[in-house]
Amino acid sequence: MEEGRISYVRRFVRSLPALLIALGAAYDYATPLDFTGAPFLTAAAPLVAAPLYSQRGTILTGVAAVAVLLALRVARGGLHKAEAVTELVTVIVVSVLAVLVNLLVRRGQERLASVREIAEAAQRAVLPEPAERIGGFQIAARYEAAQEGASIGGDLYAVQDTPHGVRLIVGDVRGKGMGAVGAVAVVIGAFREAAEQEATLEAVAQRLERALARERTRREGIEAREGFTTAVLAELPHGDAIVRLVNRGHPAPLLLYGDGTVRPLHATEPALPLGMGELGTWPDRADEAGFPGGATLLLYTDGLSEARDAGGQFYDPGTGLAGRAEVLCEPGALLGVLSVEVRRHSGGGMADDMALIAVRRP
Repeated sequence: MEEGRISYVRRFVRSLPALLIALGAAYDYATPLDFTGAPFLTAAAPLVAAPLYSQRGTILTGVAAVAVLLALRVARGGLHKAEAVTELVTVIVVSVLAVLVNLLVRRGQERLASVREIAEAAQRAVLPEPAERIGGFQIAARYEAAQEGASIGGDLYAVQDTPHGVRLIVGDVRGKGMGAVGAVAVVIGAFREAAEQEATLEAVAQRLERALARERTRREGIEAREGFTTAVLAELPHGDAIVRLVNRGHPAPLLLYGDGTVRPLHATEPALPLGMGELGTWPDRADEAGFPGGATLLLYTDGLSEARDAGGQFYDPGTGLAGRAEVLCEPGALLGVLSVEVRRHSGGGMADDMALIAVRRP
């Protein structure tokens, strides 16, 4: 319904130049010759067309406006008057200005498109899509920007098969833009190295803590004082139907069973986000839960769970997925359903980016 209204408004806006020309012609035809309101309407048409149409469309709109005004003056016998010549010259000048405006708008859009391509390339380089199968598990990952063309955020994910099992991370770096991307690169780089080398998930978390502490010494201002990363680390040991989790101030993952049951995996002992070790040292302790065949592990950032509707109500993925066994059988389809539902819940205006990973044990 919302998309239909948006499409209707878009069509109406694009038809405005033609409507203005038609309205100007009707106004001129229905009023005495001394009334000169029509040029204002016909002159407005090219200016409205400038940001909406291509250069060719803007030129054609200007030509149409001039042609209609000229035809009206000829038909009504007023072309010999000085006012009529002034009106024509005004519409011509406005049409030329509209073409220049269109040129500037197009150049700005080209620059913006170039910036978006660079940002997307950086995003793909830092967050490559994982393979569909890793270590015998079905994997799907998804990154959703809050708004089309929005700046790169600090959400992150990574999956890696290691001698200790398949290890994953989903996290959210404080901040946005290239500074956040730099911190994301640090976290993912440290994770990939530590996931391969460290024997326990707790040791991986400590390596990330030290990596972020080093990164903070290279930053300035508020990022150096308040930079942190919420994250969930997960480990799926080879041959064991379990999952181990270390949660550092992040939303609790969900374990989705094949019968539609949803179980949040809350941390036994809440811990501070990564990068806040100077506030205190607490040993990381991994929680363990059964992960049977046919179940799916869902990890996500708060862009999903903190999406609000018009009444300020948060989206609850656990409630939204409970009892829906049909959407839990394939990770990619599951993430697609979540993406659609959270945007519908928030009216298409999500406040934050979100990163999602779904892992299914066949």
